[in-house]
Formats: sequence, structure tokens, C-alpha cells
Amino acid sequence: NNQGVEELLPLVMQLTNPDQREGVLLELSKKRESFSDLAPVLWHSFGTVAALLQEIVSIYPLLSPPNLTAHCSNRVCNALALLQCVASHPETRGLFLAAHVPLYLYPFLNTSSKNRPFEYLRLTSLGVVGALVKMDDSDVINFLLQTEIIPLCLRIMETGSELSKTVATFIVQKILLDEIGLSYICATAERFYAVSTVLSNMVSVLIHQPSVRLLKHIVRCYLRLSDNSRAREALRQSLPGSLRDETFNTILTDDATVKKWLMQLLNVVGPPNLAAVPIPSAGGGNPGAPTLSGLPSAAAGALGTGSGSGAVASQLSVGGSLGVGGFGGANLASAQQQQSAIGSSGMNQGSGSGIGSS
Repeated sequence: NNQGVEELLPLVMQLTNPDQREGVLLELSKKRESFSDLAPVLWHSFGTVAALLQEIVSIYPLLSPPNLTAHCSNRVCNALALLQCVASHPETRGLFLAAHVPLYLYPFLNTSSKNRPFEYLRLTSLGVVGALVKMDDSDVINFLLQTEIIPLCLRIMETGSELSKTVATFIVQKILLDEIGLSYICATAERFYAVSTVLSNMVSVLIHQPSVRLLKHIVRCYLRLSDNSRAREALRQSLPGSLRDETFNTILTDDATVKKWLMQLLNVVGPPNLAAVPIPSAGGGNPGAPTLSGLPSAAAGALGTGSGSGAVASQLSVGGSLGVGGFGGANLASAQQQQSAIGSSGMNQGSGSGIGSS
């Protein structure tokens, strides 16, 4: 192991030399699995994290208008790979969050160009956030909620590549699996419908472009939402019909876990109440329609102002406000305060009420 450290330290020190940085970024990113102490060495070495952040901010001017080249994307993604090591390591994860390093990645997640360099950049950035949520740490969830990661993930879930959609949905799933995250998303009708509408749109796409790994995370998100009583009642009406019928039976033939989750979801949610007023679709809401299960019609139609599946994504812009479906706006309280404020009752009735309303 001493030999490994002796090999590692000179490489890490070269990161602070601009002339050597590109080559050593590539070498360290390739060898990162070989060095168990890479994360603490990176974090505690003088000037190293600053050098990695310099790599990140140096390409901000290339994001808008979109002029990112494959070479620049590959280089910054090598730096992000090293930051993912820091995010994953138990000794450095808390320090990584306390320094708010993930915020430097949010401009990458907020890009919309479908060119390969941008897609690779978004996917690698999602990998860093994914590494954080894998740790099942409430401090991570709290940080991500306060910094408004959910609107960024919702945008990618609607417009990204299949792999980016999968990682973004996994992040939302892990947030939901935390009690603080579930309470936060179900605190207002707008937040719930922002998430459920994007999930529904994704299911519609999967009918024509099947993906078991993506469907797995979507079903798990729905199943977790159903743990909240108010969300469960809303899902009774809004759950996509293609999840209720046999649409996905063929692609789920070899995946017993997803079939089990889907069956559990349908049992918990129950059949739709045919006497109830349908929830407005993402493509067009009717603010004057009667309410469903105590959820205000204005909230139910909150996403019905856009056209098609891009309604949520269109409200996001580089450098602009990330206010989507009740997410965003100024001054979020801590997630713990949000949880205690709503208790276990689920969504508040008022469309403008609830925790951290914008």
C-alpha cells in the first residue's frame, strides 16, 4: 500500500501544474479504482481541489451559447470523475458537501444541448450526484433539497438520453426513499404533480422505446410516492393506464423484482375511481375544474401550461430561476423543518401553502 501512495502522491501534486494537468487528469481518472486513498489525498493536498474546480469553471463560457467541444468535455469529465471519488468516500463526503462543491456542477445539469459532448458532461455530473445519494445519508438529501436538484433532474428525465434519464430518475428515487425527501415532495400539490407528471410522460415514451432499467426506477418512484396517503389517493386517478394493463408484460418477463414492485403498486393504489374528475394532463389543464381528493384544481393543472412533455423543462433556463411546480424560489427552510411542519399528513391543501413555497 505504501508503494501505491508513493505512486499516487506525485500524480496528485502534478494537478496543480497547468502544463501537466490534462495528462494527469486522464491518468488518475483511469487508475482511480486502484487507489483506495485517492479521495482523502485529493481533498487534503494543497491546491488540488482548487485545480479541479478551475477545470470546471473554465468551461462555463462554453455552455451558452453551446460551444463545448469533445476535447473540452472529456477533460472536464476526467476532473468530475475525481470529484466523484471524493463524493463517494466516507471520510471526504461530508467535507465535499460542507464546501458546497456540487453546486459547481449544476450549470452542467442545466444545459439542454443534445450534442454528444454536452450529454457526456451531464451524465458524468449526474454520476457525481448519484454517488452522493447512494450513501443513504440524510445530510446529502437535505443538501440536495435545499439546493433545488429536483427541477434539474426533472428536466433531464424528460429530455435526456436513456442513460441520463435513468441516472436522474435514480437520484429522484433515492431522494423519495428518504423520509425527508418524501415529505418535501408531497408537501404541496404542485411538487407532487411536477414529479408525477414527468414520470407519466416517461412511461408514455417507454411504450415505444422500452427500457427495463429506466422502467425499474420509475415504478420504484411511484411505489414510494404511494407510501404517502394523499399522494396515494392522487395516484389512484393519475397512474398511467399502461402500468395497469399488460403493456409492459413482455419486457418485464425476466425481471421479477420490477414485476413484484408493479404488482405491489397496483394493489396499494387500487383501481381508479371512475366517478372522480380526471386530473388534467400535462398537455393542458383546466383551472376551473372541480377538485380531486382535496387537491386544488389550480395545482392539479399547474403543469398544464406547456405543450407536450416539455412543459416542465421549458420553465428552466441557464442562469434563470429553477421554479418548477412548487420547487425553487427563495429561502427554503431546512428539510428537517419542512418534515416537522407537515408531519405525516402528506400534502397541504392550499396550492400556495406548504413548506418552502415559492
